[in-house]
Amino acid sequence: MNKSDSSQELPAELVEHVYEPFYVDYEKQIYDLKQLLEISKSLNSTLDYAILIDSILFICMAQMKVIRAAIFAKKNLDATAFSLQRNYKGFDVDHSLDYSIPEDHKLITFFSQKYGCYTLDDIHRELGPLEGLEHIERLEPSLLVPLKAKGQINGILMLGERIDDSDFDPYEREYLLNIATLAAISINNAFLFEMTTTDMMTKLRMKHYLFTVLQERFNNFENPLRNFGIIMFDIDFFKKFNDTYGHTCGDYVLVQAAHIIADHIRSTDIAARFGGEEFVVLVVEENPSAEIQKISFQIAERIRQAIEQAPLEFEGQKLHITISGGIACYDPLVDASPKQVVDRADRALYRSKQEGRNRISIDVPRN
Repeated sequence: MNKSDSSQELPAELVEHVYEPFYVDYEKQIYDLKQLLEISKSLNSTLDYAILIDSILFICMAQMKVIRAAIFAKKNLDATAFSLQRNYKGFDVDHSLDYSIPEDHKLITFFSQKYGCYTLDDIHRELGPLEGLEHIERLEPSLLVPLKAKGQINGILMLGERIDDSDFDPYEREYLLNIATLAAISINNAFLFEMTTTDMMTKLRMKHYLFTVLQERFNNFENPLRNFGIIMFDIDFFKKFNDTYGHTCGDYVLVQAAHIIADHIRSTDIAARFGGEEFVVLVVEENPSAEIQKISFQIAERIRQAIEQAPLEFEGQKLHITISGGIACYDPLVDASPKQVVDRADRALYRSKQEGRNRISIDVPRN
């Protein structure tokens, strides 16, 4: 055999046989990277916390081929525990139990120091029994994954069994960690957004946030499914609380009124602090045939009654609080801007004040 014969290329079939696994591996990695890019785009397309949690869960279920998924996260900026988010999928939850993990629990400490996908057996080997979390263990998760961004834990992802009941291989675990990182960054962004749009005293949205949402709805009003009303509230004789008991009492009254307002609106509505002792509620209704004025009045009256009947006490002194309200509903024939709807609601509020307070008035536009 001469030198030229020895340098002949290997048969194409042999080359294909030898290198095919590498090609398949390479193509899968490219595909997975593209998937991660799409996942990143999807998660960063919303700052709405509930929608974001839903998206994370559905993405994990689809990518990891599991039939159960849930997230533990803090309910708000001041929370001291990671609570099971109500968007959970597939887990058989006992609603009489508190599914939360205190931020000082050893599991959180463990996750703050280590990063990976862990089975319950993995965690037990590291930490021993998880005191106080027995009801969570009874949910029988396949994997627990910390959601960490900038060194901080934003939540814990809990996955159930896979559709084919198989285990997660090392590559799949690494891929899941990439998804978890993207999810953690998105949750962190949502919390930062909440911080910049939330009044820290009352925990209601800020005025500028409400006007942003209102403008968006106004711009999209050519869609016949858009239907909204504005309720303006003002605490009656608020100055007397500051003058009689001090500004600490005034702050207490504001916070209690805000809590009652937040507790008596629907999940689709938005409550905001408008300034001083004034609050505003954006009543959102997607049903074009719904009587938005009637719905707005029912919500406003429910809030007025709840505040009037609230058994409030400050430093041993019983407080009696009332609130006045004004309502305006969008009318395309008279409202050329969101401000006009708000101004009409404010006008109705002024009428409530003039007519004796502790009542709700409605501004009916003159067409």
